[in-house]
Amino acid sequence: MEVTAMLLPTKGTSAERALLSVGAEALAVLRTPAAPALAWDRFQAQRAKQSPPPRDRVTFDWFVLALSYLYAIGLVVQDDDGLLRRCDAPS
Repeated sequence: MEVTAMLLPTKGTSAERALLSVGAEALAVLRTPAAPALAWDRFQAQRAKQSPPPRDRVTFDWFVLALSYLYAIGLVVQDDDGLLRRCDAPS
């Protein structure tokens, strides 16, 4: 699968499941630092509150892939305590 087929919405990847969309939601739940498991719990709770609910389910591995992408582009860092933190400006 091409990388752009995962990052951006395509015929095979809905807009709500594209890594850019999941990453944006992940950044929203990282307003305060969190361990990856807590970030996942917040993410699931946030998606459960959406109306209408998302059609496509996001799995934990897809969520972690979005976090990895955010880390790669410098929008998320992991501190010495293992907490994920948002970066306001990429370094």
